[in-house]
Amino acid sequence: MNWLHAVLLGIVEGITEFLPVSSTGHLNIVEKLLGYEINSAGMTAFTAVIQVGAIIAAIIYFWADIVRIITAWFKGLSNQQARQDPDYTLGWGIVLGSIPVAVVGLVLKDFIQEYVRSLWVIAGALIVWSAAMWMADRQQNLTKGMKDVTVKDALIIGAFQALSPVFPGISRSGATISAGLFLKFDRVTATRLSFYMGIPSLVAAGLLEAVTEAGTISNTVGWTPTIIATVVSGIVAYATIAWLLRFVSSNKFTSFLVYRVLLGLIIIALVSAGTIAA
Repeated sequence: MNWLHAVLLGIVEGITEFLPVSSTGHLNIVEKLLGYEINSAGMTAFTAVIQVGAIIAAIIYFWADIVRIITAWFKGLSNQQARQDPDYTLGWGIVLGSIPVAVVGLVLKDFIQEYVRSLWVIAGALIVWSAAMWMADRQQNLTKGMKDVTVKDALIIGAFQALSPVFPGISRSGATISAGLFLKFDRVTATRLSFYMGIPSLVAAGLLEAVTEAGTISNTVGWTPTIIATVVSGIVAYATIAWLLRFVSSNKFTSFLVYRVLLGLIIIALVSAGTIAA
């Protein structure tokens, strides 16, 4: 992979990782258009590793929150009174809510790599899940905030998150934000929960691929373009996070839904016409 492709893919990852439009879907589409084999072990590992850049951006952006939650969680482990702190419950929620996607990712890794990274699957998931997001976006009485998060809420959000690796195109953030809205959390809280829930799983997935597929990346994509794409994704993702949190504070997700459906239809048209291979 040349550096220009690495920069382009890093930008795509940075913009789409936290938007409810499917970063994996977009990366697979752009990788296809650039002539790469998206089902190859090298490109699969590359796609997972460059997500770490975006997650590092989230860690930096939410550093104060992360430190507060971790501190409250550790205090609560040894102090019963400290367990009354909502951040203690939130900490457990993030830990336990990250388990479903980890299990799905590990158990179904070969299936996901072999069968579901098709543009047909991505297009279908983009369109079909838009209906779920539309229903979530029209929920009323969104009054719950971060202090109202329970472990049950986190497990439900985690279960929704586990759908994203099985059906690329659903969007991890789209799934988790939708779950938050269905649970009556306000849009900003649902979006922040999506960030919090994504950090452990995406860091783990990226590091696992980096360690287990280091040789594959070296022999195929190359580590230099992988590192370039990771750095670029982090820089772009930081700006995207700041923009998204401002956007959801006063807007619904309608524009994203329209974009998802149009993109899905365009993919179907291009694949059907033979312009790009599925």
